[in-house]
Amino acid sequence: MSHDVLTGPDLDQLEEMAELLEASGRYRVLRRLGTHPPLDVPVGAQTRIGVLLDLETTGLDPREDEIIEMAMLPFSYGLDGTVYAVGEAFSKLRAPSKPIPLAVVALTGLTDEMVAGQSIDPAEVARFIEPAALVIAHNANFDRRFAEAFCGAFVGKPWACSLHGVDSAAEGFEGTKLGYLAMRHGLFFDGHRAVHDCQAALQILARPLPRSGATGLAKLLENARRPNWRIWAVEAPFHHKDALKARGYRWNGEANEYPKAWYIDVAEDAQEAECTFLCESIYGRQVAPVMRRFTAYERFSVRS
Repeated sequence: MSHDVLTGPDLDQLEEMAELLEASGRYRVLRRLGTHPPLDVPVGAQTRIGVLLDLETTGLDPREDEIIEMAMLPFSYGLDGTVYAVGEAFSKLRAPSKPIPLAVVALTGLTDEMVAGQSIDPAEVARFIEPAALVIAHNANFDRRFAEAFCGAFVGKPWACSLHGVDSAAEGFEGTKLGYLAMRHGLFFDGHRAVHDCQAALQILARPLPRSGATGLAKLLENARRPNWRIWAVEAPFHHKDALKARGYRWNGEANEYPKAWYIDVAEDAQEAECTFLCESIYGRQVAPVMRRFTAYERFSVRS
């Protein structure tokens, strides 16, 4: 091995080594998350501006807890789900009114000393998202409620969720966390800081999915454009919890505005069949399930 290789091979040499390892069938190589290469927009293609958002907060309740870090990553995309270019990220810290809980420090790495004297201007945030046709978060049910409480400009924007808006199980993934999804796409990234999560989420959405071949963003847009119904199995008999979970229901145990019950989100054309399932298989009688219709403008909002 040459001295040059020992002191630091160039990127081409490293890529050759990685390809040799992968070609052996005995190794998988993860590549550090890089910048998304800009793509030329085809003549006549329509584009929009999207914003990937990620927040770090002092807790889970937007009525009691506060934002301590906000990151937003703007990008241009085609209506077919192609990511064309990525802009400069917005990334700022904010000092909360109370000390950051130790559990949050351990999770995020953010300390009271790091955020001391830091602030985020809601007017600056509003200007940043003004061009956006869509706001995306990896668990928008969490991020949207905090974002709307902090800056009213988020209220009028349509939102999409990269955590639940792409059917990861149907694509062969066994989890939905960003670190896992990045690994399955052959990538890794540093830490749990908000801007890193935005960059990772966008790179994952920009890549083709393993089974459908569509980009994650294409699937996300398809689901975001369709209205859906959220149906709650209020007071469902306890012994049916496994059947509900197996069907895709999730438990809402938080102290929030929603019923404390199992719930599911279904497409508009599946609403009637889901109500029939609840009546026949869960309640054993005719009931009128608690449900509500959502579009991307109301979905995940505390206003819902």
